[in-house]
Amino acid sequence: MGEQLRYVAEYQGQWVALLVWNAAAYKLKLREQWIGWSDRQKKRRLPLAVNNSRFFIPEAFHIPNLASRVMKLNLQRLSSDWEDAYHHAVLIAETFVDPERFRGTTYKASGWTLLGQTQGFQRSRQDFYEPHHKPKQLWVRELQPGARTILRGRNLPAACQACEADRAPDGAQAPEELRQMDRLFGDLPDWRRRKGDHSISSLVAVTVCAMMCKVCLGQRDLAAFARNLTREQRIALRFPRDFSKRIHTYIAPSESTFARLLRHLDNAALQRALLRWQDHLLGKRDSAGDHVSVDGKELLNSQGLKVASAYSVTQGRWLGSEPVAEGSNEIPAVQAVLKRIDLEGSLVTADALNTQAETARIVVQEKGGDYLLPVKGNQPGVQKNVRQLHKSLSRAFSPSGHNLQRLHL
Repeated sequence: MGEQLRYVAEYQGQWVALLVWNAAAYKLKLREQWIGWSDRQKKRRLPLAVNNSRFFIPEAFHIPNLASRVMKLNLQRLSSDWEDAYHHAVLIAETFVDPERFRGTTYKASGWTLLGQTQGFQRSRQDFYEPHHKPKQLWVRELQPGARTILRGRNLPAACQACEADRAPDGAQAPEELRQMDRLFGDLPDWRRRKGDHSISSLVAVTVCAMMCKVCLGQRDLAAFARNLTREQRIALRFPRDFSKRIHTYIAPSESTFARLLRHLDNAALQRALLRWQDHLLGKRDSAGDHVSVDGKELLNSQGLKVASAYSVTQGRWLGSEPVAEGSNEIPAVQAVLKRIDLEGSLVTADALNTQAETARIVVQEKGGDYLLPVKGNQPGVQKNVRQLHKSLSRAFSPSGHNLQRLHL
């Protein structure tokens, strides 16, 4: 099962050795300590390790040094052959030796390292192990210099990246961070008539974490991201326990659960919860001296849906959003966003579409801010007035002066 390669060594048309390589063991305590990678890295990069499950030499060819010679030739080409077959290289090799039958002399002579003995368990089915009372020796070898450093590093080389390409991103949040998010999202309204298996707050927390990992926010991608969460992360988000298995597992939300969330979640309540979470992370925003930028953008894969959003350029934080009504433009949406934001002492900028008298009035008179709005050819009357004012005021003040004069148009 899974990725595997088989080799035959020939001499004068005779088969003198057989080797079989396949996927590495799922869990080996000694190997994990030897590599030094985290559980999350092991989960994603285990395909970069291979297991020499068979090494057979017929009795007629028990010749001194033949085994080590065959092993050397095989290891020289193993990684490139694996990349040709499965589009990713391999970095380390492992094997098990039964000490009651063999001494591991070939592996020792080929530069392998003996880590110790296994604990004598075998995997009988998913997530369940049972003792077989026959511990094996565990031998390992790096297939290139610094392989262990690469496996526990932040980024993989290009030849190894394919093993992670089809895997959902990992949530980087610690369990305590997820518990805090779950609490901060706890007041989101629940539209369901009966209590669901997963709380709304935990579903939103998963969605926010997926967004920060740049996951495409469709229900299928969200469900895959949730399934990739660790056991500790699932406990922190209060996922329900799966009592059908003998070990403690916790059920991740399904695609249909996320589909209903995306369809029914209250937008205004979600914004309040997200802003509250942002304040928890970054502290309260100080509007004095801030630069606020507002703009409208069409969302990807939204069939034309546009959203107007405001951002603090100075502090690098999101301040709110408003969907653009069907058949309208972003001007009313931008005005609605500005009315919800503290703009006291802030400078507001926008594109020429939002150079509107009502928008300027909201910024200055209602919210106590200033504005800097461009004028283009889409408003020829305003553009003409500005040019005349600029010409008549060209001697009244220096553009390089320190005073910013406000023009009320």
